[in-house]
Amino acid sequence: MKKATSLFILLFVFMACSKANEEKTSFNEEALNETLMTRDGNQVSFESILKENQGKTTVIEIWASWCGDCIGAMPKLKELQANHPDVNYVFISMDKSDTAWQNGIEKHELKGAHYMANDQMKGKFANAVDVDWIPRYIIIDKTGKIALYRAIETDFDKIDKTITELK
Repeated sequence: MKKATSLFILLFVFMACSKANEEKTSFNEEALNETLMTRDGNQVSFESILKENQGKTTVIEIWASWCGDCIGAMPKLKELQANHPDVNYVFISMDKSDTAWQNGIEKHELKGAHYMANDQMKGKFANAVDVDWIPRYIIIDKTGKIALYRAIETDFDKIDKTITELK
């Protein structure tokens, strides 16, 4: 009986973990309806950002100017952009102030579309897209489907491979 109970618990834990690690293929309504700030101070829904990029493979990077891992990954990101110039790049900042965000874009010469979450790392948008680490990369295919939902700064080979496969 003890062995059967232990086996059941182990199976339950395995199933729960495998379910938690599944890749999402679409965003939930909460994420789509959340608004982000544009560089000129306006608000735009995440859904409209995705629609703007439909028809193109899109890499979304969630980052912040204060994030050491984000800054450290920028050379790899720029290499990715050089190797895949036909891909759209969307940057979503988790900065705490508009000034820090804008200065970070300029300082690191980030090329792409730029938005800032209104409530940073612990807010509604971050929760809706399961942000638990930055930099975080999400790849969207030309049809708007999520091709890679969870990648971090150590996953550039995986990111590059996913983009190449989408061509």
